Amino acid sequence: MLRNLTSGSKYRSSLLLFILTLIVGSVGAQATVRINTASGGYLVCVNSKTKVVTHPGTSTCPKGNKKLVLGAQGVAGANGLTGAAGIPGKDGAAGKDGKTLWNGVKDPENTWGAPGDMFINATTKTLFGPKNLDGTWPAGVSMVGPAGATGVAGPAVPPGPQGPGGSGPAGATGATGATGATGASGVAAPIVTSANCIGTKCTYKIGDTGPGGGIIFFVDYNDQYPGFNYLEAAPTSCESASKTWSSANTAVTAARSWAGRAVGAGQANTVAIKAVFTGDTSINNATYFATSCSAGGKSDWFLGSLGEMKLMYDNLQGVGGFVEGTYWSSTETGPTLACVQFFDDGYQTSGAKTSPAYVRPVRAF
Repeated sequence: MLRNLTSGSKYRSSLLLFILTLIVGSVGAQATVRINTASGGYLVCVNSKTKVVTHPGTSTCPKGNKKLVLGAQGVAGANGLTGAAGIPGKDGAAGKDGKTLWNGVKDPENTWGAPGDMFINATTKTLFGPKNLDGTWPAGVSMVGPAGATGVAGPAVPPGPQGPGGSGPAGATGATGATGATGASGVAAPIVTSANCIGTKCTYKIGDTGPGGGIIFFVDYNDQYPGFNYLEAAPTSCESASKTWSSANTAVTAARSWAGRAVGAGQANTVAIKAVFTGDTSINNATYFATSCSAGGKSDWFLGSLGEMKLMYDNLQGVGGFVEGTYWSSTETGPTLACVQFFDDGYQTSGAKTSPAYVRPVRAF
């Protein structure tokens, strides 16, 4: 029995010595790697008695503690396979619409454009905008800079000295050339027998006071219009500053298009309008107001076509008592719109029939 125990003890001692050799060898191998780094791992110490684990932050443990190296970084593995492509993302929300730059020959009206738009008055070179969210335009800003100062005048240059050569003798008169062929006869001049007579129109000229007490603004010198020779604008006593074209949005197709805009179409347009608006006889209606004029004892006044109102603007510049405002014509552009003539810059456009504008009646004779 004693011999067997002795043999077992020797066996255990040999085994313990072998394990100790492995541990020492392992520690020796790790000594070549820097401890407390990601690649070398981190040193922790285990107290054999209290079982308390500490991390001293050094490369050795206190006496009586077991040394363990944790988290040593191994050799980097091979790259993995590339993952499948992800699903495409959803489309983003659409961006806001761009803004619009408008231009015209007058300042913008509040009914023109949308909030954020810009407007340029091409006549005065004034920029308006961006348009306010409440539908109004802000005050314009002139795009014309101040005039620069006048530059300093350059010094006067004295005339140069006369050259040494004198004047040569006058040359001999050349021979008279042959007489040319007689030219074709020119167009005969208009027959003028008095201050107010051109051709067969010998009673009135543009600017004269007409039989209705108004002003003549057109003379049919070339006999283009068989129904009349003159167009007369009513006097200021028959002008109104605030009449609507109609009180309802009803179409008058007979007063539209090229024919409805023509010179000589105003009287027919007026008849067509009154035939449609039989119940709208209010004095606030531009057409009924025009036909109610009795200036000069005349009862044939009407609302002029767009072409007739343009002649009135062009030929009566500075006379007639007109204001720089918007005047109705009898020409329609749609169920809700009719044509207007601006008497400040000659511009023509369409306006809402229920909006107020100036009225100046016309008569043809």
